[in-house]
Amino acid sequence: MRIKKVINKDGIEIKGLGILEPNIFEDSRGIFYESWNQRVFNNLIGENVVFVQDNKSISDQGVLRGLHYQMKPNQQAKLVSCERGEIYDVALDIRKDSPTFGSWAHSYLSSNNKKQFWIPNGFAHGFLTLSDKAIVSYKTTNYWHKDSENSIIWNDDELNISWPINELIVKTNRKDQLASTLKQIPKSELL
Repeated sequence: MRIKKVINKDGIEIKGLGILEPNIFEDSRGIFYESWNQRVFNNLIGENVVFVQDNKSISDQGVLRGLHYQMKPNQQAKLVSCERGEIYDVALDIRKDSPTFGSWAHSYLSSNNKKQFWIPNGFAHGFLTLSDKAIVSYKTTNYWHKDSENSIIWNDDELNISWPINELIVKTNRKDQLASTLKQIPKSELL
């Protein structure tokens, strides 16, 4: 397994984010790859991460979830993968003291490319389902905490996230439709 640094639209590395790419072994029988190894993962990102919860979401084409985060002290780092289909996965830097605050990056995750997106604490996260259906799995470093959850609206004009909507009809839930812009989030809530 290897990790690639993540660069924003301005060509600047967003520290902490990473795209993990597994070593895939293919022959006439099919494929084999190691999808998770605690020791390898910790060595790649340079810290000891402990995951406490696994989540799955199943979404139809055009479903957009996000941009979600949990406030301190319940923030969650996530390791995201797509087990079926394809998604456009986005991480938004909301670390108030970060030189890349307000920058976003994306990765196409799919059951074909087997990539994983490492999103550490201090980022909001969202994704758009591109295939007919997608099963998304993510490991988290903290438990879901209802009173700590918050959202930033996915189509915030100032963020200018290039969602590959094309002909898709975007479907969101009411909470995501009513989310605040990044500028509307009180600084005390930012990570």
